[in-house]
Amino acid sequence: MSEEHYLELCESPVQFEHASSVNNVFFDEANKQVFAVRSGGATGVVVKGPDDKNSIAFRMDDKGEVKCIKFSIGNKILAVQRTSKSVDFINFIPDYPHTEFSQECKMKNASVLGFCWTNWNEIVFITDQGIELYQVFPDKRSVKLIKSQSLSVNWYQYCPETAVLLLSTSGQGNVLQPFVFRNGTLSKMTKFEIELPVVPKPAKLSLSERDIAMATIYGQLYVMYLKHHSRTANSPSAEVVLYHLPREGLCKKSHVLKLNTTGKFALNIVDNLVVVHHQSTQTSLIYDIHLREPDCALNTHQPVLPARSIHPYRIPLTDSSSWSVFQPDIIISASEGYLWYLQVKLPPTVNLQQDKGKLMDFLLRRRDCKMVILSVCSQILEGGERGSLPVVATVFDKLNQVYKEYLEAEQMYTLAMESGPSRNSAAQKRPVRTQAVIDQSDMYTHVLSSFTERKGVCHKFIIAVLMEYIRSLNQSQITVQHYLYELVIKTLVQHNRFYMLHQFLQYHVLSDSKPLACLLLSLESTYPPAHQLSLDMLKRLSTANDEIVEVLLSKQQVLGALRFIRSVGSHDNVSARKFLDAAQQTSDQMLFYTVFRSFQQRNQRLRGNPAFNPGEHCEEHVVHFKQLFGEQSLMKAATA
Repeated sequence: MSEEHYLELCESPVQFEHASSVNNVFFDEANKQVFAVRSGGATGVVVKGPDDKNSIAFRMDDKGEVKCIKFSIGNKILAVQRTSKSVDFINFIPDYPHTEFSQECKMKNASVLGFCWTNWNEIVFITDQGIELYQVFPDKRSVKLIKSQSLSVNWYQYCPETAVLLLSTSGQGNVLQPFVFRNGTLSKMTKFEIELPVVPKPAKLSLSERDIAMATIYGQLYVMYLKHHSRTANSPSAEVVLYHLPREGLCKKSHVLKLNTTGKFALNIVDNLVVVHHQSTQTSLIYDIHLREPDCALNTHQPVLPARSIHPYRIPLTDSSSWSVFQPDIIISASEGYLWYLQVKLPPTVNLQQDKGKLMDFLLRRRDCKMVILSVCSQILEGGERGSLPVVATVFDKLNQVYKEYLEAEQMYTLAMESGPSRNSAAQKRPVRTQAVIDQSDMYTHVLSSFTERKGVCHKFIIAVLMEYIRSLNQSQITVQHYLYELVIKTLVQHNRFYMLHQFLQYHVLSDSKPLACLLLSLESTYPPAHQLSLDMLKRLSTANDEIVEVLLSKQQVLGALRFIRSVGSHDNVSARKFLDAAQQTSDQMLFYTVFRSFQQRNQRLRGNPAFNPGEHCEEHVVHFKQLFGEQSLMKAATA
């Protein structure tokens, strides 16, 4: 069996000039752009990003080796660092002057470690002595200092998604100071310390930039620390420690991912999963911080699935091939000139996780999960054994919990919209229906209807599964759709389980509905008591009087229909023609006489005249009555 790769590189990578033909390749995480820089005479630059249909190519004066190069948001202004003292700017806004202008860092004797664009015209310089936030005026070709902060800096990392800058300070580099940028302002967040492994004295560890990454997981910002344990430690394996970094409040250690091995690692985030790449084995592990391990300490996580390599991408690899990893989900091969997005393939995960409850927890949190979840449901039912019912129940309950939460959110939204905007509540957003919402229609169409028709499966198991799904819906207080009840009834009838059907209806296991009552009527030829069961159901519905009349008339129970409409007080409003048609079709003359007289008496009582109005269209019935009983038998209008 071929290895099941659950990680793959996207099918349409960004291709750029590979490292053998250029001097340097840079990647800008904010714009997801690759800069291929070729120097010599003039500096040639080719920029390519995943959303760029065409490359951006231009030349710059060769003023020294390029250390860092990035466009501001929207490719409006280019910033280039060539020295440790300043950053150069070039306008890319149409009709603006293209001449370079420059800005030196303000702090004396400081070295610029790098820079980050925080807005289309705002940039922060990170120096070894602090940070400086500037506003760039492209029309004036000038730069203005907005704010600065002095502190000793070893290295930095920036998360463009949250506009949070992380600075490493202190001798060991493990005291981290975060800043957040908002609308031209710079705010200091609470600093925190990364807990380094204990090593025997006098040795000292320092925190390396390579062992830290920032990423958003399930909407929360985390600092991920790749902790390499010393060989003398009790637990020699490495681990990834996640520190939750809130906008306000303290940054706390919140999760530990056990790697169960040592070596060189790299981190990505894909679909809210932490992906850990292990260099020496060329395999990757995935972790889901929302999955709880019952046999592990709180918030300690083992890999969700066994280690697997990334599905190979068919390109010729050179001897010097090496991959660089960028947040959240980018892999770059500079030697081949490719940029890929890393993706999770869900179908292979199904056979790698035998615990279907855990598998469902995992799949329900993934982006493109619907069809895979439905295939798992079908797979579980394939066995056709009663022993798997507890597993089926667990899966149904997990699906319906998500379904219920969505329905409740939708209901809250509808109520909020109906009541209008209130002062206390923020603007209500319509809940997003994710692929994890598996409703009754999905289950009926893709799983249950085909399951009931499957040959070789015990009918008792089929009925048990259908009732298990209905139980789960009821437990979640979700109204069961009539087509599920119909599926139960058809299955019971197909296997001649009439006694069970009678019990289900008698004890209201199957909820009353007009479609269900009509289905029961259609079963009368197969199961005669179904007719009375249907009438009883329609009576209980109380809003189904018209349907009951139609049912009785179709069975030529005309007097029964008359008695029914009298019992519910509808005799004065019903169509006389409908009843007279039904009575005439029976060819029972005395029945026709009785019904005809009944409506004549109604007319007399309501209008003081037994004759039918022209609008009632009963002329042919009057003629028929005269032919049978003579004109003298017609009721005459009462005279004063």
